[in-house]
Amino acid sequence: MAQPRILVIGGGLAGLSATMRLAELGVQVDLVSLVPVKRSHSVCAQGGINSVNAVTRQQGDNEWKHFDDTVYGGDFLQHQPPVKEMAEWAPRIIDLMDRLGVPFNRTPEGFRDQRRFGGTLYKRTAFAGATTGQQLLYALDEQVRRWEVEGRVKKWEFWDFLEPVVDADGRCVGAVCQDMVTMKFRAFPADAVVLASGGCGLLYGRSTMSTICTGSAVSRAYQAGVKYGNAEFIQVHPTAVPGADKLRLMSESARGEGGRVWVPRTPQDPRKPKDIPANERYYFLEERYPQYGNLVPRDIATREIFDICTTDGLSVEQDRLCVYLDLTHIPRETLDRKLGGILEIYEKFQGVDPRDEPMKIFPAVHYSMGGLWVDYEKSETGGLVEGSPRNQQTNIPGLYAIGECDYQYHGANRLGANSLLSCIFSGLFCASGVLAGSRRDGNDTSRLFSTAVKRQEDRHQAILSRTGGESNPYDIHNRLGDIMTRAATVVRRNDQLTQAYEEVGQLEQLWQQCSLSDTGNWTNQNVVFCKAVGDMFPIAKLILKGALQRDECRGAHFKPDFAMPGIAATDPAEQRAEAERWCDRFEANTRKWLKSTIGTHGDDGEPVISYEDIDTTLIPPRPRLYGLVGGEVIEQVWKERQAAADAGPVAVGATS
Repeated sequence: MAQPRILVIGGGLAGLSATMRLAELGVQVDLVSLVPVKRSHSVCAQGGINSVNAVTRQQGDNEWKHFDDTVYGGDFLQHQPPVKEMAEWAPRIIDLMDRLGVPFNRTPEGFRDQRRFGGTLYKRTAFAGATTGQQLLYALDEQVRRWEVEGRVKKWEFWDFLEPVVDADGRCVGAVCQDMVTMKFRAFPADAVVLASGGCGLLYGRSTMSTICTGSAVSRAYQAGVKYGNAEFIQVHPTAVPGADKLRLMSESARGEGGRVWVPRTPQDPRKPKDIPANERYYFLEERYPQYGNLVPRDIATREIFDICTTDGLSVEQDRLCVYLDLTHIPRETLDRKLGGILEIYEKFQGVDPRDEPMKIFPAVHYSMGGLWVDYEKSETGGLVEGSPRNQQTNIPGLYAIGECDYQYHGANRLGANSLLSCIFSGLFCASGVLAGSRRDGNDTSRLFSTAVKRQEDRHQAILSRTGGESNPYDIHNRLGDIMTRAATVVRRNDQLTQAYEEVGQLEQLWQQCSLSDTGNWTNQNVVFCKAVGDMFPIAKLILKGALQRDECRGAHFKPDFAMPGIAATDPAEQRAEAERWCDRFEANTRKWLKSTIGTHGDDGEPVISYEDIDTTLIPPRPRLYGLVGGEVIEQVWKERQAAADAGPVAVGATS
């Protein structure tokens, strides 16, 4: 019997972990990557990776609390069985990466050091300085290289995924890719295809993501018929440094190690930050969220920073929106040992030593919680059935999605340091199911592949043949980024979303006429980028339409017109009545909107939106309060309602 052959698209943490595990299972793997795998975007991850550990267990922590924090932080918008399974695997994943040689920071006693991240009260985050993603990626790359030497893995670096190939039965049987050096096209027959191509940050022009994160691979799968879930949920990271080329992340680990966010109480105070006394500084996150302080979930921190600069007018600078992220009170030795990576980045690009002077930061597009729809099989214990072909499989049999390009784990808002965990977990966990679901039926697919290759060759040649266009792909991309940033980031309003949808449609028409400055057939980056820009439009329209139709506030999706403010009353009786009304509205909103947004690509190129119920059978949805004014009254009312519901109706004539 012929050995199964699996095609993995993407060489980041998810792709490498899946490749490693598949090779261990005896499978032949083709690994396709836009760049050398060690340059994949996972290398940019800084802060750490989450799991329950010996220290937090002593404080009362466990896997269930990690699971609860994740779904609560995500505003209950994720199916719970996959999240539960991920939390239970997390300690084993950290132990595995430790054994593979990841140089995690250690305590003086030799134990793994841990730091606290947003949305939790425990120090769950293991880290390797401020370059955790790089260290994890390099460790997995070493393992994949070992299997490459054994002949189980073949890497195809500098290759671009163009389309999945689907047979007459609707099953994915391979893909078409393009060599970005020779510009030649090639068919990759496979018994299953695993997409691990990352996020789509370049839709917004500049973001914290690498310039290869165009979202083109998931868009091409979406256009081929794969459903896309929760597209409108885009994470804007609270702390980044603006740049002309991209926005550079200043990791949440800076706040996890004690960094404090503040602004002068005097607008645009001209004094140097060190000369401003403590009583004239506004530590607004600490004052507004005393329990979590600077480590509230990212969507909340982002909105507060945005609000303090725009609504309150307290931006540090007059001509640029920014606040201070202050590390100057932390010993230099601690900063160099735990945060050296990000401090070097700031010093290099800003010319200021953040050990001596507070950093100036502002939110930036960072992560896509949404992604390709994937399935799962629930176990009797509420987790997942390991080895099931349904796990991580899209609605096209034989085509899987893992890592940031799937929608499974983070709901409406991702907690910091859960991304590296979800990437490695989904890659490792799906491998046995991919193998079980792989199928080679012996049918001749040569004509199917030759037709697909010809289709891509014709598209390529048609783009090269354009002449006299009014614009170029780089200008169009900048304009698309401006539209998306204005309408679909921190604050969203229906009139702006409607206008943006129309503008994106017009820009798509303009793209169809744009011309290229390079029409050569060797390392033509111009045409590769032009294709990627064209494939941004279907996802951009899906984000905008999903955001337009979702009339609520949930996680990263914030519409002021539908916000649920805290309790304004001061009298206890009035507070109670207001809390009752708040809970009534919350229940109504939950019934209507606690659903996944499912997008499909319409025949006319426009997104078609439907909604899917969410499995919340393990942890019932509850109000996401995080320091909301009057939250303790709302919480009390909600608990009383839940207790009454759990007790059920009292039988007539029953005695206590």
